Amino acid sequence: MENKKVLLGMSGGVDSSVSALLLKESGYDVIGTTLELFAGSSCCNINTYIDAKNVCNQIGIPHFTYECKEEFKKHIIDDFINCYANCKTPNPCIECNRYMKFGIMWEKAKELGCDYIATGHYAKTEYSEKYGRWVLKKSKAGAKDQSYVLWSIPKELIEHVVFPLADFESKDKIREIARNNNLKVANKPDSEDICFVPDGNYKKFLETNSNIKPKEGNIVNKEGKILGKHTGLYNYTIGQRRGLGIANPVPLFVLGFNSEKNEVIVGEEKELYQKEVLVGDINLLLFDEIKEPLKVEVKTRYSTKSARATIIQENKLIKIIFDEPQRAITPGQSAVFYIDDIVVGGGKII
Repeated sequence: MENKKVLLGMSGGVDSSVSALLLKESGYDVIGTTLELFAGSSCCNINTYIDAKNVCNQIGIPHFTYECKEEFKKHIIDDFINCYANCKTPNPCIECNRYMKFGIMWEKAKELGCDYIATGHYAKTEYSEKYGRWVLKKSKAGAKDQSYVLWSIPKELIEHVVFPLADFESKDKIREIARNNNLKVANKPDSEDICFVPDGNYKKFLETNSNIKPKEGNIVNKEGKILGKHTGLYNYTIGQRRGLGIANPVPLFVLGFNSEKNEVIVGEEKELYQKEVLVGDINLLLFDEIKEPLKVEVKTRYSTKSARATIIQENKLIKIIFDEPQRAITPGQSAVFYIDDIVVGGGKII
């Protein structure tokens, strides 16, 4: 008989709680787990553990917590700080998926004799006859699809990952299932912020937890002409318009940074568009390597629409050539490649 033992990551929210219910109903032997990542974070506090444990008790499955604060600091918080220190804009959820949910949690799953891990992400895994391998795909959730933040998981793990919410088109249906089964988390609000910055003030977090401090410098145009003053490079992001404090006949936007001179570089909106971009830290899921130029759709932020492009692998980098120039492409963010609804892979924008 197939081993259907699964370790489910539980945040105490409605998505992972309903996932537990659906897995059990599908015949899985479910174990719930909550990773202790960062004291006081929105997904790692006493209420999180209590909510997750109560759901597990209610539906009759075991629940464990694992203390992973040291690993979380090393892989996620230190990377977050390092990105801002180097004028990049990180996406910590992607690092958390790579190292914690689909790294440490998978190791715990194997220790417990589980063949699968599961989370409440809106994404899908299935075997593709066309490609002769397991693939990661978009879910049916449209704008709520989370395949973008999962590009970094190891490809050999895909066949061991279950996403119980893959075929749901809306969060309303998930909440309805929770209410119908009397789960107390049915109306619990979604967590929107970075979990370890629950008040949303990442600048204060950086100033408190690192040696990044306000340091005044010049705001300049591409020719180096001084137009104003800034309060520290980490306070700005590419594409930003508000808060520059510059009177100019044409609106100005942040184009980039010169960290050596401690300068914020600004220009007109038309200068924000790029046709080509390089990507590093690559993880390919659909192919082992890209031998020929490949037509794909590319997302450069979680919230942006995908754009048609050609990707070319150049050793450990991938060059993206967009059909149409794209706005405010930001170093540190992820570029994720798709063919139809299948994730080809992704990498970090350089």
